[in-house]
Amino acid sequence: MDRPTFTLTLPSDLRMLSVARSFIEAVCSACEFERELRHALVLATGEAVSNIVRHAHRDLPHAELVLQMHIEAEDVVLTFLDDGPPFDLAGVPPLPPGELRIGGRGVYLLRTLMDEVSCQPRGSCGNVLRLVKRRPATAPARHVG
Repeated sequence: MDRPTFTLTLPSDLRMLSVARSFIEAVCSACEFERELRHALVLATGEAVSNIVRHAHRDLPHAELVLQMHIEAEDVVLTFLDDGPPFDLAGVPPLPPGELRIGGRGVYLLRTLMDEVSCQPRGSCGNVLRLVKRRPATAPARHVG
């Protein structure tokens, strides 16, 4: 089976959040992913796009972000490319259990939903956020493409 990659390029605008989420939902539906996997991927996409727009592109009103979804035999890999300043994901501490505050939960949610979360610099500017979710062994993806 081929290992397809689906790509979406969006203007960095919070109004595009529903477009990004719908894109992931549509690919998951076409691949016949189970509900729990689909939910985790859509929720993680929403958090990642929101964080990129609000933080990485805060001072870059004309920036674009690229979202890629790569279907592998055992994993689904979401990759987000932004044009923001370097971001040190390791510098974001774990959220203490029971802490009540508004905001600051995006990275915590990504770490909770996904099996792997990493962020690397991309050339002279920008970041590559990579999110990996393991697929259940009993649910092969339908061939799309």
